[in-house]
Amino acid sequence: MTVLETLAQLAGLFAAAFGAATVLPFQSEIVFAGLQIADGLDLVTLIAVASIGNTLGAVVNYAMGMGLERFRNRRWFPFSPAQLARARNWYLRWGLWTLLLSWAPFGDGFTVIAGVMRTPFWLFLALVGLAKTGRYAALAWITTLAGG
Repeated sequence: MTVLETLAQLAGLFAAAFGAATVLPFQSEIVFAGLQIADGLDLVTLIAVASIGNTLGAVVNYAMGMGLERFRNRRWFPFSPAQLARARNWYLRWGLWTLLLSWAPFGDGFTVIAGVMRTPFWLFLALVGLAKTGRYAALAWITTLAGG
């Protein structure tokens, strides 16, 4: 395999993982498992590229969530400033840990909520990065057990 082919495969994996973490209807598991089974790329590299792409896709959701608050003075915005402040306090105390489920189906919603709730970016990145990397490590393990 040439360097260009390797880069193209990794770029495809990155794009699939990035898209899968956004509100777009992408799936990255098939791409990841296919590249793992093809056995042409280092497994650690596959996990790293997929994890970085998926985490950066979640950052897009976080930014969208942060942008939603600019509509708080609109008549259709569902929460008063007091309600939003109470929700933010509760979220930062208890709901923050939902980011560890950001890898799961519908977990993208948690990353949007994290933006709305103004989760500190470093904490968001740490929790989502851990969850996304764990997801791809588990997928690699399952693919290996299945004979890949």
